[in-house]
Amino acid sequence: MNIQEFYKETDSNYEEAVKRLMNDKFLTRFVKQFPTDPSYPELAAALEADDTQKAFLNAHTLKGVCKNLSFTQLADTSSEITEILRAENLAEAKEYFPKVKADYDRIIAALSCLE
Repeated sequence: MNIQEFYKETDSNYEEAVKRLMNDKFLTRFVKQFPTDPSYPELAAALEADDTQKAFLNAHTLKGVCKNLSFTQLADTSSEITEILRAENLAEAKEYFPKVKADYDRIIAALSCLE
């Protein structure tokens, strides 16, 4: 799968991403680095530990990374959980987290097919 197919597969915005990062080669390099970003696993761990503040910070970071890479669907769900956590509603954030996980897992699965 090439980078354009990856973006289509993940309901992300290729045109916006390539415009920001200038070409497919550069974009692909940054997209392939996404799994090394610690914000998602740290968000999951913070929710598990009932640490609302740490969860908020990691959700906010994840949202920013996703917006920079134009991962539209994951940016939307991470933005939503960020706002839930901003309101310090840990129980609602835990209920919402499976949506974030599903979108994150979709990106990671598609990355395994990226050339």
